[in-house]
Amino acid sequence: MNIRIMAGLALLILMELIAVNPARAAGSAKNGTLSLVVENDLFYDIDRHYTSGVRLNWVPSRESSTPEWTVKFARLVPWFPEKGEIRHGYALGQSMFTPGDIKIADPPLSERPYAGWLYGTIGLGLETGRQLDQFALTIGMVGPASLAGQSQKIVHRLIDSDDPKGWDTQLHNEPGIVVTCQRSLREFATTTFLGNQIDFTPHAGIVIGNVFTYGNAGLTIRYGRQLPKDYGPPRIQPGLPGSGDFSPATDFGWYIFAGFEGRVIGRNIFLDGNSFRDSRSVDKEYLVGDFQFGLVLDLSNIRLSYTHVLRTHEFRTQEGNDDFGAITLSVKF
Repeated sequence: MNIRIMAGLALLILMELIAVNPARAAGSAKNGTLSLVVENDLFYDIDRHYTSGVRLNWVPSRESSTPEWTVKFARLVPWFPEKGEIRHGYALGQSMFTPGDIKIADPPLSERPYAGWLYGTIGLGLETGRQLDQFALTIGMVGPASLAGQSQKIVHRLIDSDDPKGWDTQLHNEPGIVVTCQRSLREFATTTFLGNQIDFTPHAGIVIGNVFTYGNAGLTIRYGRQLPKDYGPPRIQPGLPGSGDFSPATDFGWYIFAGFEGRVIGRNIFLDGNSFRDSRSVDKEYLVGDFQFGLVLDLSNIRLSYTHVLRTHEFRTQEGNDDFGAITLSVKF
């Protein structure tokens, strides 16, 4: 299974590399950065819990004119600094969650329920060079309307994997809204080590909504040659923060990174169940932690990154921690 997945991703990356000629595009103005984020536990031959996430991000370039609404809204956010560069972006994504054994049509009630999440996000950020403040509004659907069951069944047929049989037990349809506020401090401490640069980026934030409600804080460490002015590769919520845009210091660059985040969970609909209807649910853990590490490669207008994520137990009857991988391909157009 893993070989087929990796081959498909490699083909996708190759097609992008052929479609965008860095040498030809280097001197032309860019409209923005398009990023594809794919998170999946099949990288480690697992198929359970948070099993898949796909998101497409679009961030207009720094040279693009800033819409007036973003400027007005940024000035209304009380914790945004008065000075800095205002950025905005958009995302579309789908996430899916399953119990430990997808071959059972009626999973035990102690298992995580089937659930899907289809959403769109509009985000606003203000960057001062050393600090990034982010505000995002996400709206979507939980339940059959998310089309997560159909998506997983199609993918599993393509890769000749087990047919997931329990989607009839998934959470009911429910509109979802999530408001995210995040602050990251880049170059909180920067130094050189063995001829390369290293920096530390702490972050903290709060998320409020009927899908997710939690407070989070953590730290990311980057090490590489001529570190670019970004905040790491983008991730799918919940996860450590990143940035959809990137500005590599050279035509070819690299860095390795590691980070951790702790979350105090108030609500997770994918564990607590539907807000206004009876549905399957499990007793969630109120403290959840992520540890991640990975590699970023920059080639002119193309960025490729891989992240390995280890997540602690999210519910009390969970057996084993969760591991999944995240691949991000970003291209400047």
